[in-house]
Amino acid sequence: MDRLLAAVKAAFEPVPEAGAFLADWPEGAERREAQPSALPVCDWIAGLHGVAETRAVLAELQRVAAALSWRQTYGAGDFGEGFLRGYGWSEFIGLRGPVPSERLACGVLLLAPGVTYPAHAHAAEEVYLPIAGVAEWQKGAGDFASVPVGQAIHHPSWTPHAMRTGDHALAALYLWRGGDLAAKSVIL
Repeated sequence: MDRLLAAVKAAFEPVPEAGAFLADWPEGAERREAQPSALPVCDWIAGLHGVAETRAVLAELQRVAAALSWRQTYGAGDFGEGFLRGYGWSEFIGLRGPVPSERLACGVLLLAPGVTYPAHAHAAEEVYLPIAGVAEWQKGAGDFASVPVGQAIHHPSWTPHAMRTGDHALAALYLWRGGDLAAKSVIL
């Protein structure tokens, strides 16, 4: 886990929008046990490919993926079973991750090919950093736009946003801060 955390932090360090988040990065050695679990979307991890800037963090994610606790925020009643088969996340730092923090949540989002994560919003401010795959992102009332691997996406508190994948799976690191770090997003 330490190598993954170091790679995640290094991936976010050149991102200007991540600076305030990284100021809350926990530096202690405190850890809690996380029970490994998998979801159907985890089948896409091994086949993900990054670019030069994200290869180190992607390789670490692929190395430890089976030891991570993979979760879902939503149920079938929210977006359907198809969405659940292609969606999941794992928290590295935060209220549920192996590194405790009440100020910062950090982890990875996975979306399988052909998945739309509908418009939603939350109190937490967030920065996403795609590390593999291809996706289109929508912010506010704007149109969906392709965001390349390595380009950060910043969502201030309560900014509506959505994502969708085409022919490729997506892995995107995230940082959250402010508000209830365990709160479920408001579906719009």
